[in-house]
Amino acid sequence: MSERKVLNKYYPPDFDPSKIPKLKLPKDRQYVVRLMAPFNMRCKTCGEYIYKGKKFNARKETVQNEVYLGLPIFRFYIKCTRCLAEITFKTDPENTDYTMEHGATRNFQAEKLLEEEEKRVQKEREDEELNNPMKVLENRTKDSKLEMEVLENLQELKDLNQRQAHVDFEAMLRQHRLSEEERQKQEQEEDERETAALVEEAKKRRLLEDSDSEEDDAAPAPPQPALRSNPTAILDEAPKAKRKVESWERSVGTLGSRPQLSGLVVVKKTDLDRSTPQGQRAPALDTVKNGKPADPAPRTSGVSSLSQLGAYSDSEDSSGSN
Repeated sequence: MSERKVLNKYYPPDFDPSKIPKLKLPKDRQYVVRLMAPFNMRCKTCGEYIYKGKKFNARKETVQNEVYLGLPIFRFYIKCTRCLAEITFKTDPENTDYTMEHGATRNFQAEKLLEEEEKRVQKEREDEELNNPMKVLENRTKDSKLEMEVLENLQELKDLNQRQAHVDFEAMLRQHRLSEEERQKQEQEEDERETAALVEEAKKRRLLEDSDSEEDDAAPAPPQPALRSNPTAILDEAPKAKRKVESWERSVGTLGSRPQLSGLVVVKKTDLDRSTPQGQRAPALDTVKNGKPADPAPRTSGVSSLSQLGAYSDSEDSSGSN
């Protein structure tokens, strides 16, 4: 079994390389290569910008009948990334660059124009110095002055760097930190003062409220009404509402307002009065004594002014019958 990945191949003893048929390919054949756009360009069909360095799968071919100092010139075909239009450019070995051929326009490149301008000026200067020795002297004087100016500018830059080198950045940071701490301390003190002022104001307000409450407590209380021995005495003091006068009150009067007429009331004896002992007097008879109303006695249950009115009417009936 033969080894893998070997460089030496086996050739039989009767091998003749001249007998191998040669493959005939056209001279303008094309190859597929992977390349990057050599410059910025813009598609003429859709206006898409293709920047330098974008990768393409291009077709490469050799340009016929174009050679520079024996070097062949190659042409490349790429497609626009937007409209797929074909764009072609070829090599330029004379200027070590590429030239746009079809399908797009090359964008402005300031760097290339600057290099071309420098080359042109240098060539003109060499041509002048070749035939004019005074021009050579003038150019040397200008070059020396320019060199002196460059050295002076360089020295100024060095001095400036040395002055900046003496700056202590640590001290600057430390000073900035201290100033920041002082600012925070001042803010904290201001906050404390404001808090103390608010607390003091709250205390003063509380003291004023306490003093007002103490003055209200010390103020004399309104006089209380005197206590009455008889709870019904308030009825005599209060204004009495007008009521409709009955017919019998017009002739006899009320029992309370005219005590002299109330003595005419005769209480009808009932079974309850018969059952009471003789030593006890009826409450209605004790109301008038010597022309003055007697002290009120506790009323028994069931005896009221309406009952007295009924007894009065019965007494009138009895007197009328006699």
